Amino acid sequence: MTATGAIEATGARDAPAGPWWWPRRRSAVLDVSLAVVSTLETAFEGLDFAGDAGLPSWVGLLLGLVVGPVLLLRRRWPVAVVLVSIAVTPAQMGGLLSIVGLYSLAVSDAPRRVVGLLAGMSVVGTLVSSFFTIRQDVGGEPDFHPPTWFVLVMAAAVALVVTAPPVLWGLYVAARRRLVESLRERADGLERELSLLADRAEERAEWARNEERTRIAREMHDVVAHRVSLMVVHAAALQAVALKDPEKASRNAGLVGDMGRQALTELREMLGVLRTGEGASGRSSAPVSDEPERLVAVASKVKSQAAPDSGGAGGAGVRSGASVAAEAGAGPGGPARGGAVVVTAEPEGEGPSLADLDGLVGQSRVAGMAVELSVDGVAGAGAYPPGAEQTVYRVVQEALTNVHKHAPGARVRVRLAHREGEVAVQVENGPSERGAADVGLPSGGNGLVGMRERVTGLGGVFVSGPTEAGGFRVSAVLPGR
Repeated sequence: MTATGAIEATGARDAPAGPWWWPRRRSAVLDVSLAVVSTLETAFEGLDFAGDAGLPSWVGLLLGLVVGPVLLLRRRWPVAVVLVSIAVTPAQMGGLLSIVGLYSLAVSDAPRRVVGLLAGMSVVGTLVSSFFTIRQDVGGEPDFHPPTWFVLVMAAAVALVVTAPPVLWGLYVAARRRLVESLRERADGLERELSLLADRAEERAEWARNEERTRIAREMHDVVAHRVSLMVVHAAALQAVALKDPEKASRNAGLVGDMGRQALTELREMLGVLRTGEGASGRSSAPVSDEPERLVAVASKVKSQAAPDSGGAGGAGVRSGASVAAEAGAGPGGPARGGAVVVTAEPEGEGPSLADLDGLVGQSRVAGMAVELSVDGVAGAGAYPPGAEQTVYRVVQEALTNVHKHAPGARVRVRLAHREGEVAVQVENGPSERGAADVGLPSGGNGLVGMRERVTGLGGVFVSGPTEAGGFRVSAVLPGR
């Protein structure tokens, strides 16, 4: 099919398909009408040609009836239509056939050299036919004898007038259609690209949501699990000494209560952050992606405040969960409505740091764990980013929690090394002592996974596994600034 038919088919997607090679019925009706008019023209011209050539009239009529309907093929085979028109040019037949054929050829997808060649042949044929016709007509005038060059110029003008307009108009229409088709293809391509970008954006949004869920779950696990594990350890000790040493049992009961209040406070703080992020999204300019950092800051603030006081008997130095929640809910806008906790994001530097490791280790000592902390080297001011210090703190915290769960009574050594451009931490425990009571702490299997995600997320290296002595070792190396 020619480019004419292809473009018209594209422009008439909703129209019914036409018969045979026509893209639609309107095109078929137009071509049939042109063929009928061309047939009538060639029939009369065939009769004149037969009379001038001394042939029977029926020969000229038959020739016209054969040549005229060729226009029906102009969309399918435009080259054949032009060749037929050139062939009958000496008989001075097919004016409409020649004009429409040249237009159809120019507007088709035929090579431009073919269009130029056939257009040149049509010009030459029309020039020769017009030259002899004009000279014969002028020769019949007794008072007018123009020179030959004048007749040649007139014949050339006639040939150009008959041939050039349809060819030029067809080339223009073909170029315009190609431009429209190119713009349509470009628009379709842009639409496909936009659809692909929308799909990718949706995938990225889903990935971001999953990452946020994972990070929030990791923060809640790190913050709450450690506190609850200490509660269970103190409760087991309370059960063991309740009858033998009432004073110690009283202290352990106070510690359990303090740990429970602190755990509830931290949980309320984190849930308050989530509720604030959902309910005040229209009033707050903080992005949703900052919620995990706010959780870290809130939990770290509570833990750092509670760490120095956890060794006191009866929890005298530990603030109640209600007071901490009230402080967290207070802000520039006043307390939250309906008693909801409203927490503002803390600066990144106010989270847990390397300086809080002493308090963290002290909590485990109070719970009865034999833990030793050693520090190699000295860290310069601002040597590590706050995220690296928080990750080291969480690694130690989770490792100590795992010792409480899986190796009660084991000796633990925490090593912190300040190196050039990096910080390394290692928590190693020995085997569980015989006779040590297993407090029955449940394990969800998420601790090591969370530690690995934290360390590798900052470009560090994390290694964990059992030791030859029957204990367990956790090591992490994090880059500095």
